[in-house]
Parts: sequence; C-alpha cells; structure tokens
Amino acid sequence: EKKYLIEIEKDLDRLNIISERFNKIGSRPNLKKENVCKEITKTVDYLKARLSKKIILEFENCQEEIYVKLNSQLFSWCLENIIKNSIDSIREKGKVFIKLEKINNSVKIYIIDDGIGIKKNLQKKIFKPGVTTKKRGWGLGLSLAKRIIEEYHSGEIKVEESIIGQGTKLLIKLNADK
Repeated sequence: EKKYLIEIEKDLDRLNIISERFNKIGSRPNLKKENVCKEITKTVDYLKARLSKKIILEFENCQEEIYVKLNSQLFSWCLENIIKNSIDSIREKGKVFIKLEKINNSVKIYIIDDGIGIKKNLQKKIFKPGVTTKKRGWGLGLSLAKRIIEEYHSGEIKVEESIIGQGTKLLIKLNADK
C-alpha cells in the first residue's frame, strides 16, 4: 500500500540522517539560520507516526517563524533523545507536550511529560555519560543532547522541574537569530 511505502521511504531517509549524525559527532557542525518551529514540527511528526496510541505527543505549534542558528540534524537528534526519554518515563499511558517561547533574544523550548519524574539527587547527574535509570540503555542520550545544545549551539539544557509521580519539565534555551 502507498501509505506504507511512504513511511518506509521516511525510515530510509532517517537512516541516512542517522549515519550523517554519527559523522558529525566530534567535529564542529555547520550552523544555519533555521525556523526552529519547523524543525521541531518535523521531529514531532516523525515520532508521532511511530508511537503507541497510548502516548500523546503534542507540540504547541508557534504561529510565527522563530529563527535560531542550528544544525538541524543534530538538533533533531537531541530532541528525539529527550522525547524518547520522556516517553520511557510514562508508565502505560500519558502525554509529552512541547512548548516554545521567544523572550527577547532567547528561545525557550519546554519538553513536559507526565511520567514518573526524576529524583532530586539525579536531576543534575542525568546529563553525565553512563547515568541511566532504565533497565536497558547506556545512558548516552542526554549526555549527547547536552553536548549538542551547549557546545555546538551555545545554548543551555536543564531539568526545569520534576515531581516524582507527576512528571518532568526539561528546558532547552537557545539564542534567537534575527
């Protein structure tokens, strides 16, 4: 069926992107002026098509174009890692919500889930390589996200708030580009 072929083509494109991402790790990526709303929408749409129906993934899409200097492949990888962690923190059924704000020269991206939350003593450690609360995984996703945001994009990433049993709000802060 045509709809399955379209999804398979998207997956093949994604495999190419993944191999290019690994090529970029360790070298200074090129940053281009990109509409961050569009980049987030592309990542969210890709993940939505592959999620369980029990998980709701929403992006409060912005009405205006908001530009930042990005390497879209690495930024998307970062966002995917964070969203997948949010999804993993949801026990059975829940929601991941992405919200964007532009305040003066800053762009704030909030990734909010209603998962199990992160213990206070782990909130600063989760961005270190090898730190994980999952039964499987290497604990590299958030450390890569931190490197991509802070070293490559001169931004900031942190746990804004987390309440055990209620969820987590993560913040990515980038510099707006005029």
